[in-house]
Amino acid sequence: MEITIVDAPEHERVVEFKDNAVGLLGYIAIHSTQRGPAAGGVRMRPYGHPVEALNDALRLARGMTFKNAAADLPLGGGKAVIIGDPQVDKSPELLQAFGQVVQSLSGQYWTAEDMGMTPADMAHIGSATGFVAGLAEGAFASGDPSPITARGIFNAIRVTAMHRFGQASLNGLTVSVQGLGHVGEHLCRLLHDAGAQLIVTDIDTLQSARMAELFSAQVVAPDAIYSVKADIFAPCAIGGILNETSIPTLQVGAVAGGANNQLASSCDAQALHQRGILYAPDFVANGGGIVNVATEILRVAEREAWVDGRLQALEQTMDRILMRAKVEAVSPHEVAETIVHEMLRLQAA
Repeated sequence: MEITIVDAPEHERVVEFKDNAVGLLGYIAIHSTQRGPAAGGVRMRPYGHPVEALNDALRLARGMTFKNAAADLPLGGGKAVIIGDPQVDKSPELLQAFGQVVQSLSGQYWTAEDMGMTPADMAHIGSATGFVAGLAEGAFASGDPSPITARGIFNAIRVTAMHRFGQASLNGLTVSVQGLGHVGEHLCRLLHDAGAQLIVTDIDTLQSARMAELFSAQVVAPDAIYSVKADIFAPCAIGGILNETSIPTLQVGAVAGGANNQLASSCDAQALHQRGILYAPDFVANGGGIVNVATEILRVAEREAWVDGRLQALEQTMDRILMRAKVEAVSPHEVAETIVHEMLRLQAA
């Protein structure tokens, strides 16, 4: 196993890890431990180049600092990425080797489930480190965070609908959903049960067909999701999809979804604002997952009540952000970042 320090001035600690014997290559980025140990999941996907994976880890780690602060959790921000196809390259040996890397950081970073990972994978990682959450079994096991993540996104969509369309009910509204993995599927079920009409897409055509059958959803090609006419667009796949190419094609009144780092840059928040598209900041909308994981890290006894309370608080935070953005006539993203920076400064003081 090779663990190498990577220079990243805006982050507290970044390491590259490599174990050729098991095909392991990736990065752990710790952005901040100001509020507590850095917490954030590990994702596995076939990046085109190691630099792409590193940049993803850096952006995601920063996003976790903001997400954990917005949820008022005593946790900092970190993230891990493993380069590879989880359907082909993942193995118990690879996961155990990754666990050794996590253990080497001596509790500065707690890992959990993210894209390409399952609770069973967390168990393999947990055989090599105690700094893992999202386990399916154990005294404080939190399991798959996807249902709680989806609940938080659903709440954010309802708040956004109230601010943008003057109605909290989603009955009769059309929501376009990008990404139908664990979170996306749970979200589609909640939206369908609330009476929303669905337009969906995923690179997995079989999953798209399932959603169409289960929820009477209209399926479109992945590239077509940006230009479909809908009330709300819910990105639930990869980040960086709101950019100078996609934003001009959007035909929606609002964006509220679960993907991390939806904005390719902060300038894109202003571009949405100028177009009159209300943006629900992603690190508030998708905070349910880390709330669920936090019950395990913090050893919360009354888990269900604690999660319900935190989800309600996140919903209220989103409401305050959107209200303040309207009063100040600025992008909600700008307001959300300002609020988190204020929280971090107070913590430092």
